Amino acid sequence: MARRGAAVHVVTTRRSYKGRVYETTLLRRTFREGGKVRNETVGNLSHLPAEAIELVRRSLRGERFLATAESFEVERSLPHGHVAAVLAMARSLELARLLDREPSPERARVLAMVVSQLLSPGSKLACTRALSQSTLAEELSLEDVDADDLYAALDWLSARQQAIERRLARRHLAEGSHVLYDVSSSYFEGRTCPLLALGYSRDRRRGSLQIIYGLLCDAEGRPVAIEVFPGGLHDDKTLPAQIEKLRKRFGLTTLVVVADRGMVTRANLEALKAEQGVGWITALKAPQVKKLVKEGSLQLSLFDEANLAEIESADYPGERLLVCRNPLVAAERARKRDDLLCATEATLAPIKERVAAGSLSGAAAIALAVGQVINRRKMKKHFELQIEDDRFDYQRKQEQIDQEAALDGFYVLRTNVPADDLAAAEVVRSYKQLAQAERAFRTLKGPELEIRPIRHRLEQRVRAHAFLCMLAYYLEWHLRKAWAELLFVDEQPLLADDPVAKAKRSASAQRKASTKRTAAGEICHSFLSLLAELALIVRDTNRITDTGATFSKVTRPNATQARALERAGVSPARL
Repeated sequence: MARRGAAVHVVTTRRSYKGRVYETTLLRRTFREGGKVRNETVGNLSHLPAEAIELVRRSLRGERFLATAESFEVERSLPHGHVAAVLAMARSLELARLLDREPSPERARVLAMVVSQLLSPGSKLACTRALSQSTLAEELSLEDVDADDLYAALDWLSARQQAIERRLARRHLAEGSHVLYDVSSSYFEGRTCPLLALGYSRDRRRGSLQIIYGLLCDAEGRPVAIEVFPGGLHDDKTLPAQIEKLRKRFGLTTLVVVADRGMVTRANLEALKAEQGVGWITALKAPQVKKLVKEGSLQLSLFDEANLAEIESADYPGERLLVCRNPLVAAERARKRDDLLCATEATLAPIKERVAAGSLSGAAAIALAVGQVINRRKMKKHFELQIEDDRFDYQRKQEQIDQEAALDGFYVLRTNVPADDLAAAEVVRSYKQLAQAERAFRTLKGPELEIRPIRHRLEQRVRAHAFLCMLAYYLEWHLRKAWAELLFVDEQPLLADDPVAKAKRSASAQRKASTKRTAAGEICHSFLSLLAELALIVRDTNRITDTGATFSKVTRPNATQARALERAGVSPARL
């Protein structure tokens, strides 16, 4: 009877027979009987899997086991992959050191706002909530940040804007650099900021108060500096401040400014000519091009075969004029003009019918009705109108339309950079780089960064908000470059022999566009969808049921996520 109370244990025995090893695992009870130690086999466990046998062995030793679902619970799950990628790029760019050389709570908060503007754009109050809805606050060791803390950090950033822009200029602008400059505007809700004024709205919000901001970029489109101006200021009035900034604050003695045609007025050109070492590239406005044709300096017949030529004009002494003709642009402008003319005629036809039917009479009444619609599409100049008390008719000014159509696709670039320093083809390519600045504005205003609506009222904070968005774009610019393989981006754009012709995409870019797959066969993404894909990598905080201890676990990235993390500078194994 003594043996029935004895302890049970697991015994594994091995024996060899004819070159093979046989392993037997038994459940045994050991007891003493008549002064001798005896063993009793209670059961044979050899048929069980090795992990089950190990579980029995450890259980008999006194260890306690729970079902997986009962052993721990997930306390919290936070999106982590997109945060890790963006912060890794920020570290590689030394963005924190760019903000300030010494660590501080304000520096960490500004960095958090820059990253948050990229991941989840919104107000500063929304930012305080977004910080706790991902691992961003944990990664930057931020605790209990409220909106007032972020406003104070924004003021801290404002005081350092000039120093930060100088550091960016040292990174990306060298002597003789080409600098892109363009302006845009954003509407404003509210009336308290002294910068607000009515002006030409690029947001198509006529009657809305707005601000103007000018962006300086390097030749590849990296943003270097941004400046906010009153909303009613004309574009050309912003250029002198940028030249002064480039020369005095950034210390550049030689440079080439590439600016849109609306920027360069006679006064600005005189100021630029007075600056030794400052070159410029811009374009003529449409009336100036027409004048060249009228006076004979520009012979349109020369471009039946060629699409780029350099001409001279006494009206532009000391300048090079480069005439370009793009047949694709010409065809598009002709199509658009014809559509606008037809649309204008469609609005005039009902008025003509009313006059013919007698329901509208009197020259003044007819003129009033016509005036409300004739220039809705800016086509009034192309119509001849006949208005009498009981008659209304209209015809196209075909000769005038043909004269305008003859200039379709033509544009004339002007520069003071000598041909020995910059060939004609390079002048055209440099001017086309302004598209990079325009892309920056589209990104700033688009869903990626959402510079608007502007939710600040103080002038200093409006300026700081624009600068914050510029820093977020600086970060996004480098991420897009690193992720080009995974995005709908041409990784290896072709340098066309003809600089005027429409740029052609490489074969790999065309393949990506048609198949919606990368070269590796993965799904191709937009920038926002790739961020969303990375956000699916989460960091779980788990609590062990018995002990109360916690541990973290990060989702294993898939192939696309792993590739994006690696391109941003993160090892997937170290998430």
